[in-house]
Amino acid sequence: MASLNPALEDVRFCPRCAQPAQVTFPRELRCDACGYRALWSPEPVAAAIPRDDDGRIWLLRRTLHEGAGRWTFPGGFVELGESVEDAARRETREELEMEIELGSLVGVYSRADTRAVLVVFNARALGIGRETGEASEVRAFAPSELPWDEMAFWSTEQALRDALGV
Repeated sequence: MASLNPALEDVRFCPRCAQPAQVTFPRELRCDACGYRALWSPEPVAAAIPRDDDGRIWLLRRTLHEGAGRWTFPGGFVELGESVEDAARRETREELEMEIELGSLVGVYSRADTRAVLVVFNARALGIGRETGEASEVRAFAPSELPWDEMAFWSTEQALRDALGV
């Protein structure tokens, strides 16, 4: 299993003054010598479940990072200076080359053993998804055809079930 905080895993000294630091893994580094303090928190991830006018759900088969080769809806980390909603729209453009109209919040998903907090929205697809560098395959699935056994993440499956009310 991946470390919750690889950046802090082997740190023992302050990055500012190089004196021994107090490390409370995986959340905090504190230096009594110079007063430096760094806190780590879960990272927000924004996602959308785009549906076409026939109710089909657009998914992509991931090509990069965790979950590569498996299905998910578009999503990714929220960048500084953007809202969660803007991040969901940007990620959908990047991963599917599709514009969307955001709808209601599906849910917020997190677990203590993961580094992310996932915020998922319903969305109306305003076009047709295309393969990209992040998506080796793109497809619109009828809800009854979703590839449940090939989902990239536990949160992908849970959010889809919540969106569909199943």
